[in-house]
Amino acid sequence: MKNLIRKGVLDMPGIKLSTRDTFDDSYRKFKRQCDRNLIVTEARARQHYETATEARKKEKIATRKKILKKLYMLRRYEARL
Repeated sequence: MKNLIRKGVLDMPGIKLSTRDTFDDSYRKFKRQCDRNLIVTEARARQHYETATEARKKEKIATRKKILKKLYMLRRYEARL
């Protein structure tokens, strides 16, 4: 974990506030920063241990979905021609 922090992989969100920023504005900026860094997504993924088999299975499903989506978009594009 410490090695990841040193390498800059785990980048903590932080915002710089000006005197004019309200709480709502600053909170919105912070939430946007968290979304960009995928902090909530990563935290949910790390809640439970995932075996290597499960990870490969999820990756295989995701790859299949991407291929099917590209195929769908290609067919949709060809239908216009």
